[in-house]
Formats: sequence, structure tokens, C-alpha cells
Amino acid sequence: MKHLNKLFVAALMFAGLSSQAQDSNNPWAITFGVNAMDGGRVSAASKVEDQFSEYFNAKDYWNIIPSVSYFNVSRLVGHNFSFGITGSVNKIDKFVSERTYDPATNTNDYVVSNPGDLMYYAVDGVIKYNFLKGWFDPYVHVGGGYTFMGDASAGTVNGGLGLNFWFTDQVGLTLQSTYKQSFDDTRTPDVDIASHMQHFAGITFKLGGKDTDGDGIYDKDDACPEVAGLKEFQGCPDTDADGIADKDDACPEVAGPKELNGCPDTDGDGIADKDDACPDVAGPAAMNGCPDTDGDGVADNVDKCVDVKGPAENAGCPWPDTDKDGVADKDDKCPDVMGTVANNGCPELSEAVIKSLNDYAKTILFVTNKATFQQRSYAVLKNIVLILKEYPDAKFSIEGHTDSDGNDKYNLKLSEDRAAAVKNYFIENGIAADRLSSKGFGETKPIDSNKTKAGKANNRRVEVKLVK
Repeated sequence: MKHLNKLFVAALMFAGLSSQAQDSNNPWAITFGVNAMDGGRVSAASKVEDQFSEYFNAKDYWNIIPSVSYFNVSRLVGHNFSFGITGSVNKIDKFVSERTYDPATNTNDYVVSNPGDLMYYAVDGVIKYNFLKGWFDPYVHVGGGYTFMGDASAGTVNGGLGLNFWFTDQVGLTLQSTYKQSFDDTRTPDVDIASHMQHFAGITFKLGGKDTDGDGIYDKDDACPEVAGLKEFQGCPDTDADGIADKDDACPEVAGPKELNGCPDTDGDGIADKDDACPDVAGPAAMNGCPDTDGDGVADNVDKCVDVKGPAENAGCPWPDTDKDGVADKDDKCPDVMGTVANNGCPELSEAVIKSLNDYAKTILFVTNKATFQQRSYAVLKNIVLILKEYPDAKFSIEGHTDSDGNDKYNLKLSEDRAAAVKNYFIENGIAADRLSSKGFGETKPIDSNKTKAGKANNRRVEVKLVK
């Protein structure tokens, strides 16, 4: 039995190295060990009580050779059923044959004899059904086979019970008893194959499962079959050891909390560093994790004026106001001239300025019955242009008037021409055309009497009016 002891030691060492698995992971099993061919009363006696009265009488009836003497290969086919083939070898030196008269007892009884150390060989097909799944694993089996004993051979129908004790889910001890029913007529050794019992004790190894990455978790149960991992993560690795499998970790190489999908948050503002525009300085989520020192709604990392409030459209800086009139240059229609907010940053014309314009305009003199300026009027026109330029956003209407001398139609035409002449002069001297309009009223709007020379002079005039 020393060989069997060595076998058990090797099996236990293997068990210590093996990983856990289910039968569905390891559908194949191999078993090897020793068998005992029971040539005794358990199969020779006709009465059931006689058959099993000495079931465990190994000393008198069991035939055993001290080496590995049987081998089994089986495969799980589903629903706790498995199919296998068993090969066994033995040497028969204890066998109960036909009834023999025993003078000592004066009875006819079965006598144990040595039939001549007959070699025993058997090949058997086995169908097993396992009742439980666990370290204690009983089963029943049926099958059939062919047995050779000396020169005799015959087929048998088999059935029996077995029990597995699993050291792990892969390695276990198997014990089995099989009754082999032969249909030969006699129990004559070397002539017939008698019905008999065969007992087995061996070590079983389950195998066949595939573990590509060698992490001890079979591919069918491994969520990451190509990369070695941990059992608690279904075979997936956790590179940064933060308790989150790499496949679910947004930052697999840097440890971080679960609430941030495994990513770190250096500044502790609740925003993962990978999503934080300012990972080293705490800031609100609305600012992508960056602070807003001046509270203008523009994060410091994009604010070009961190300590002064300004709109986002101007990168967090206040809009410039060149003329310091309270109207930003972008909205100031007169950015270089101080004006009022009400007038879009342009200066507003006062009544005094309008009066001054008209006082100048009344002194514009024309050649008689023409729209041509007298030479002395050019100085007046230049002064008016200077005033208009001070109010670049203002629009003006130039109105021409005549006295009552001449016919109405002629006077209307003359007034229109003189107003247009003033307008054209202003345009030629830098006043935008879209700021100016002109109109003639002839003699229809006198401001004095046309019966006197002085009154007529007052009625011959040009007026500049602000268009609001």
C-alpha cells in the first residue's frame, strides 16, 4: 500500500494549489486508485442476509494488489449526469467457488480457495447520477462492461453506489462499490465469470475548464478573460487598488472614490481631476471646478481680469470707456467725445447751442437771386461745421426761406437751392450725408414784415434745426 500512500500525498499537494470550480467549469474528471475484487459470500450466497453479512470482510474475501489498479475517465453531460469508462486490473487469490462438503462442519458450504492467482481485467461503461453538490457528494451508477479472469471472459450488467469527498471543487476522494451481474451458470474460476462485487478507492481530479489569463477564474465566469484579475471583481483587475474594477474605473491607474467612478479629486471640490479645469484649487461645478474671485460669473482660469468684474464677452474684464462718459466704447456712438447715456454716449445739443447755430446760419449771405455764397459767408459756414462735428450723432435739417419779392414758385425754388447749397458745403467739409437733410419753404414762413427793408432781410434766411 506504500504506493497508494504516495498517491494520496501527491493529491493533497495538488489540492492545495488548485482553484475552486464548478462541474460546469470542469466537465471532465479522471480518477485513479486501487480496486478490490470481492470474491466472497457477498456474491456467492443465495440469501440476501448471507450476501451482506460479511460485506466488509476484506481479510478473507477481498483481492487487492498494492499499486494503482484502476483508472476512470468521465464527462459531465448535464443535470448531474455523467458518463465514463473504467479500466481495472487485479490478481485473484481468494475466491468462493461452488459449494463444497466441509468435514469439519459436516455441511455443504462455500469454501474460499486460491484459484491460482488468476489475472483479472475489466473494462466498464458507467452512467452516474450525483445527488448533491458540495464536499459530500453521494451518487448512484449503472452500466455494463466486459470482464476477463484467467481464460474466462464475459459481459456484466453493473450497478452500485459511490461517494465523493471533495478536498476542493477540483480534487476529491472517491469510494465506490459495484455489483457486477454475470449470466454464466457456474462459479468455476478460469472457466466462467461469476457475479461479484468490486470496490474502488481513488483520487479524482476535475479538469477541462479554460482560464486564459491564469487568474484562477474560468473564462465562462471571467468578465475579463484576457487579463488576470481578482475573484471579487469577476476576474477583472483593479490596477490602482481603489476597490473598483478597471473595466468600471474611469481612472484605472489612479485611485479614487466610487462616487467619482474611481477618479481622484485633489482639491476636494467634488469634481474629478480629469473633469476639473482647476484640479488644484476648489471651485463650483458651474465653473468647471475653478474659483471666481471677482464674482463676475467668469472662472478665474479664463478671466483676464481676475480681481475686477467684467462680462464674459470681454473675457471677464470691464468694457473700456475712452471718453469716461459712463457709456462703454462698444455702445458709445461717440467713443472719443464725452456724452450722455441717454444720447448713446454722444453729447446732447442744448437750446443754447441750437440758438448759436441759427444765429450763425442767419448770417449766411447769398448772391442776389442765386444760391451762391457771398465770400464773407465762408467763415460763418466753417464755424457751423465745427459745431456740427462736436455732435457726431446728431442729425440736422437745413431749411431755406425767402422774402415776398418775386412770384411764389420762383421763391420756393430759390429757397430749396440755397438750403441744398448749405447742405452740400457741410458734406464737403466732413459732415456725414446721412446726418443732413434740406428743404425750401419759399416765402411761406416769414419771421418779420415784408413791407420794410429790414424785415425782408430777416425773412431771407437759412435755419439749422435738430432732428429728434
